[in-house]
Amino acid sequence: MTASTRPTPRKALAAAGLAAALTLTLAACGSSGGSSPDSSMPGAHHGGTSSATTPAGHGSSMSGMPGMGRSVTGGGLADRADGYRLTSPDVTLMAGRTAPYRFTITGPDGKAVTRFAPEQTKRMHFYAIRSDLTGFQHLHPTMAPDGTWTAEPAALAPGRWRVFASFTPGGGSGEGKDFVLSRTVTVPGRATTAALPPAAHATRVDGYTVTVSGQPMAGMAHPLTVRVTKGGEPVTDLQPYLDTYAHLTAFHRGDAAFAHLHPTTAVHGDHGGPELSFHAELPTAGDWRLFLQFRTGGRLHTAALTLRVG
Repeated sequence: MTASTRPTPRKALAAAGLAAALTLTLAACGSSGGSSPDSSMPGAHHGGTSSATTPAGHGSSMSGMPGMGRSVTGGGLADRADGYRLTSPDVTLMAGRTAPYRFTITGPDGKAVTRFAPEQTKRMHFYAIRSDLTGFQHLHPTMAPDGTWTAEPAALAPGRWRVFASFTPGGGSGEGKDFVLSRTVTVPGRATTAALPPAAHATRVDGYTVTVSGQPMAGMAHPLTVRVTKGGEPVTDLQPYLDTYAHLTAFHRGDAAFAHLHPTTAVHGDHGGPELSFHAELPTAGDWRLFLQFRTGGRLHTAALTLRVG
């Protein structure tokens, strides 16, 4: 995997213009089975409560510009890139309870990295996803003075998991570059595989309906729009979350390749919505499981749906 470099100011301005143009092409947006772990560990833990969803219907990151998304070469499926490496002594984690996962990022000199630049207000974003794309968690671990990070995923279900570390070094040869590295971990026990829900344009969570419009094509930048409603009425009280009104992560069916997208919609107080525009650039065709996180009334919601990419 090769890390992506941050663009020059001229490229950043060009990218901003592209995002704006993509957004203007959209009109107002209309348009788990068995013992799935989604019901026990539905989403992220950032000090708010998050919830799982049920389907409704059949069926290069830029600092200060969250809408342009992060393009990850190789889908973040490697544990090293450009001399940086994700290392961990933990290869198994206990099932059904909070299980600390310890890891370190080492640099080209082999030493632990301790300087990280904030990305969406956090120095480290940690994701966990099971091989069947259930049990999604998005955490912000803590770092000890020696560079050891500790994440605490909650109530992991038995099975094979992939954990991702998303970060930007604050110094050294990788300064200013965005990295997404990952490793696998096993949670012992009898694993029950859940079928991936079919592709759908809408899903429900906590009384909210989240509708997605747009049809991304593999390897191409396409606009994607999300509309949030409740009881048939538009939701306009979305609160800022990680410097945006929503956070969008996607994982590819089969290999769990990672994609990180953000809304292009500017943040203006606690009154976001009902529509959010995204810059979608998914590298591979097939089914992607999307996890949209948004906050209302101090509570974090996690909506999940399957998107088919041609």
